[in-house]
Amino acid sequence: MPGAIYAEGLVKTFGDVRALDGVDLDVPEGTVLGLLGPNGAGKTTTVRVLTTLLQPDRGRAVVAGIDVLKHPNEVRRSIGLSGQFAAVDEYLTGRENLRMVGQLYQMSARAAKARAVELLDRFGLADAADRPAKTYSGGMRRRLDLAAALVVRPPVMFMDEPTTGLDPRNRQALWDVIEELVAGGTTLLLTTQYLEEADRLAHDIAVVDQGKVIARGTSDQLKAQTGGERVEVVVHERDHIPTARQVLVGFGKGEATVEEHTRKLTVPVSGGAKLLAEVIRELDSRGIEIDDIGLRRPTLDDVFISLTGHAAERAAHEEAHGAAGTGAGTSARTSAGTKGARKEAAR
Repeated sequence: MPGAIYAEGLVKTFGDVRALDGVDLDVPEGTVLGLLGPNGAGKTTTVRVLTTLLQPDRGRAVVAGIDVLKHPNEVRRSIGLSGQFAAVDEYLTGRENLRMVGQLYQMSARAAKARAVELLDRFGLADAADRPAKTYSGGMRRRLDLAAALVVRPPVMFMDEPTTGLDPRNRQALWDVIEELVAGGTTLLLTTQYLEEADRLAHDIAVVDQGKVIARGTSDQLKAQTGGERVEVVVHERDHIPTARQVLVGFGKGEATVEEHTRKLTVPVSGGAKLLAEVIRELDSRGIEIDDIGLRRPTLDDVFISLTGHAAERAAHEEAHGAAGTGAGTSARTSAGTKGARKEAAR
């Protein structure tokens, strides 16, 4: 049986742009899949297809056991979605926004009110609950949007770069919320460009580039593809970089990379702590003063560079027809008559 989120051969084009080029996914129930890739890779388009906001040109998708193309309304009742941009009604208060979403999902007024109180407290918005959302900061709007996606405790959640714009404290708080959700059985597809976010939250990671899934596995499995350990050295004097590079290449298993502005050199190695001690002695014998030296495992950024030839950084352009669409796409949870619900939510 396919998982809680399943996709097979998804293809989507926008003119000459092939946003999806045969995407396959299978996310087991109660797990987190991290969809990792730069803007333009196809992450947001994948989310839009799986949440019924966009029809693929080809392929099949099933969410919560429901065919996305055949029964889109049933899928919408079974999912939560938080897009890249906060989709809240700025003329309603935070409390009214959450109550409105509950009523759109046909919760009783009492249940919607209680759930709003719970979520406002969880996301640190209780003190601003009765202020119009238009007075909220960007981070507060983001948190309100995330709270709205959780009003009905959906069995399947989609979060498209959910911590963008959050400060470290609120990002940590959201990570805690996500871990609680998954522990309670929620299945989550999470798109992100924060490598540490995928490292911490995802049971499995799919690396997407140019509309294709180019690698799949756990964080450790992906890191293993890039080889073993690395020695990193920060030299004190920029003039010492060429000599230090020569030393590292002599001990390494490949070319040394250099970051001129930070005076940091990195080389893949094998041999662990014993080799590190030898590198230190050799640098000292050459009169090279160092500010820092260490031995580390590959990171997900190393995986990106190895697989795609570029780092997992924000591209200069947003994903074609994608990034802006998902912000509007949060309407998957509010499209059933926002104007009519405003009066009810304010009561």
